[in-house]
Amino acid sequence: MSSIGTGYDLSASTFSPDGRVFQVEYAMKAVENSSTAIGIRCKDGVVFGVEKLVLSKLYEEGSNKRLFNVDRHVGMAVAGLLADARSLADIAREEASNFRSNYGYDIPLKHLADRVAMYVHAYTLYSAVRPFGCSFMLGSYDNDDGAQLYMIDPSGVSYGYWGCAIGKARQAAKTEIEKLQMKEMTCRDVVKEVAKIIYIVHDEVKDKAFELELSWVGEVTGGKHEIVPKDIREEAEKVRQGKIQHHCHHLRVPLAKAGMESIHSRIPAL
Repeated sequence: MSSIGTGYDLSASTFSPDGRVFQVEYAMKAVENSSTAIGIRCKDGVVFGVEKLVLSKLYEEGSNKRLFNVDRHVGMAVAGLLADARSLADIAREEASNFRSNYGYDIPLKHLADRVAMYVHAYTLYSAVRPFGCSFMLGSYDNDDGAQLYMIDPSGVSYGYWGCAIGKARQAAKTEIEKLQMKEMTCRDVVKEVAKIIYIVHDEVKDKAFELELSWVGEVTGGKHEIVPKDIREEAEKVRQGKIQHHCHHLRVPLAKAGMESIHSRIPAL
């Protein structure tokens, strides 16, 4: 009975007999049903990419963003329930602002990730609240610690990463990320790879059309989190589309030859 959550999924403060907290698992399911977001850390910064599905043609272009500024040196990419993510973005901004007011300098990303993770975890302990239905990545760059990337899930767990992915196609995206030599790449190199990965994992049959959102923080931006300039984003998309066309061309030529050979094999000799 506990395997389907019957009677044990009514509160985040209740454990099932086999040690599971179903409310937290349901929150993670909300993330798994969301569009894909990836973050990659390289030698001179961090790059975020988000597959933002366009659910209606009536939406204004650029609405429902899934990339946020937390502080001037910290960016955030989210997957899951957007309203929950916006709430956590405000919490992260408040923590960063309070740290600067108290200590006089920008908050290190590890401290910010720990503080927000503790806040997220608190919402898994009480029956009067529900867990946040989103996962998010935090990325920053400074002269002391260099590039950093953290991911926090609905349970409040926080880890540092070189590359991570969240959302419905996270496994396919992780497979592509693992092929990269991230420690040797620059942000300009990684932007093209991020665009390529988002296009690879997007399911054109099952999913709706999407907008590609890209942002970065690193030496190229002077340590500030910014949206990738339009010309660089379009160049990255063209590189990806060119690779698709090149790949399809190489597939069509052998198939065409094979088709001609099969036709000739059926023509009787005179």
